[in-house]
Amino acid sequence: MNDSDIPVQADGDVAEIKRILEAALLVAGEALTVAELGKLFDPPLPADTIRKLLQDLAEDWRGRKVELAQVASGWRFQGVPAVQTYLDRLSSEKPPRYSRAVMETLAIIAYQQPVTRGDIEAIRGVAVSTNVIKTLEDRQWVEIVGSRETPGRPALYATTRIFLDDLGLRSLAELPPLAELDTSHLLEIPDAPTKAAEAALVLATPLLGRDEAAEPGAARDPREPAAGENQTVH
Repeated sequence: MNDSDIPVQADGDVAEIKRILEAALLVAGEALTVAELGKLFDPPLPADTIRKLLQDLAEDWRGRKVELAQVASGWRFQGVPAVQTYLDRLSSEKPPRYSRAVMETLAIIAYQQPVTRGDIEAIRGVAVSTNVIKTLEDRQWVEIVGSRETPGRPALYATTRIFLDDLGLRSLAELPPLAELDTSHLLEIPDAPTKAAEAALVLATPLLGRDEAAEPGAARDPREPAAGENQTVH
């Protein structure tokens, strides 16, 4: 990128601006949006300028064990996948292990969203335990984005930005194809017209980031009641 592409700033030249962006991202400890990074300067830098500089900066770090990546919540520095095993040893806490029921439910929500508990039960063939949904909500991977216009107005669930961030993704479009996950039994789609109308609820959430160990395919969890059995739901 040429210096001429950047508006003249009192804060310094292009190299200095890149160093400031780099420092902010390294110390932030979380993803920062283009808008937040632009406000580091006075006057704020335009969003297009920040994006160009971030792409430049990402290229500067290419080939290292740390990379500058864009995720749903913004831009952040992170270890490349090849070193993640080593970085995990820095944490004294073991990553949580989720049940097959939790991971299947998450997969259904991710690929069919927005969905109700009834949709999930129809696909899995078993009732959805309250604890399964609560686990995903507590992990901040799913949230309620609205309700279906049917009797009882059941809640509609969709995934969150945090879900995408934890996977290192910018949008749902980057989720791997279902075929690669061997989850063909999840391809059954609830009523198409209803789903089309509800899709706007997902697009209305901050899910797609416009700012610029699962076991799918499993059978019923033995601890879960069948969909027809009595169970408290919400």
